[in-house]
Amino acid sequence: MAICVFSLFVVLSGAAVAADVIKIGAIYPFTGPMAGTAKMCRDGTLMAVDIINNKYDFDFLFADTEGIPSLGGAKIEVVFADSAGDPKTGMSEAERLITSQKVVALVGCYQSSVTKTASQVAERYGIPYVNGDSSSPMLTERKFKWFFRTDPHDGLYAAQQFEHLMQLEKDFGVSLRRVALVYENTEFGTFASRAEEEAAKKYGFEVVENIAYTTGATSLTSEVTRLMSAKPDVIMMAAYISDQILFTKTFKTMGFAPKVWHNTAAPGEPAYLQSVGADGNYLFLRQGFCADQVVNKPVIADVMKIFKEKFGQEMLADAVRSFHAPLALADAFNRAGTTEPEAVRKALLETDIPGKYCLSPWEGIKFDPETHQNVHAQYIICQIQDQKFYTVFPSEFATRKSVFPFPSWEGR
Repeated sequence: MAICVFSLFVVLSGAAVAADVIKIGAIYPFTGPMAGTAKMCRDGTLMAVDIINNKYDFDFLFADTEGIPSLGGAKIEVVFADSAGDPKTGMSEAERLITSQKVVALVGCYQSSVTKTASQVAERYGIPYVNGDSSSPMLTERKFKWFFRTDPHDGLYAAQQFEHLMQLEKDFGVSLRRVALVYENTEFGTFASRAEEEAAKKYGFEVVENIAYTTGATSLTSEVTRLMSAKPDVIMMAAYISDQILFTKTFKTMGFAPKVWHNTAAPGEPAYLQSVGADGNYLFLRQGFCADQVVNKPVIADVMKIFKEKFGQEMLADAVRSFHAPLALADAFNRAGTTEPEAVRKALLETDIPGKYCLSPWEGIKFDPETHQNVHAQYIICQIQDQKFYTVFPSEFATRKSVFPFPSWEGR
């Protein structure tokens, strides 16, 4: 398989080039069905690095300096590699980045199954790996020394999903106790469904159907037929983008409209609404970011404006997920005063980035000393309304009320 590699010395806002650079590796699925997702993740990474490397006139971490202050202004250089969505390729690319490209840290890989193998390589070589965009709970349960995660995992989201369902029950005086789980059968989907099963039991919900499917399927008719037969109140779906699009089209074709359709992050990707248009309205999705949170953090407007100018599109949740990992690494480099791995690892363990420097609605970034999971990470639940994303839960972040129930396809 041909490997597509991008090496970028990122100085997007100015002409100055530091004498020294700090190379970090970033692995994403640049070829294959998730290429659009990979581009958003890449752009989020580059947005963070741009703020680190250059001066900006707003209050944000590194915005008032150029490069890493304690290292004489050394700039971050990102070496991108293509996993093609394959765990074996991700593993070999991680090794190549470490041994040939001499990167001092890794970020990525979006797909949990690829992050799993790439992080095994970082662990073997003793290289810091900060992940912002993979959600399998297992990744921070391995007691790895070198792996850290800024974003929340699916276990946190599953609990929040059911809390949201209970809020809907209270608000609308209905029962939503019959739940069907649908998930792609790799690392991401499998562990997301397990977390949902555990949460369903904890909160007193009944799982009436449990369907694993192979990602990239050309037909999902049999899966939807099973769902319709189970008559669930709620669908909880863990899918990647191409499958999410196909499920939406199949639901519409077959006239299937559950009362609630809960999803992971795929509907938040640009390709989703570009493909399904208004048929994407009223889906709920978990997000680490929604642009309407600018009402709580005005700096979001500054970052999003720069992002659109540089990359020609809106900064969506996947870009924000990838944004925080290089930021946390740069903060560790600066406090360590070196890129020596053990010193950086120690600095990561001592990370305490305030919430005002996070685009997501977090209190900050602080890693658990055992799991290395960000203890402040949390999701919000958004709903697509009028083909835009609005926060609907938790109430302290909500900018709109939930539309309930999911309307029939004929009634739209």
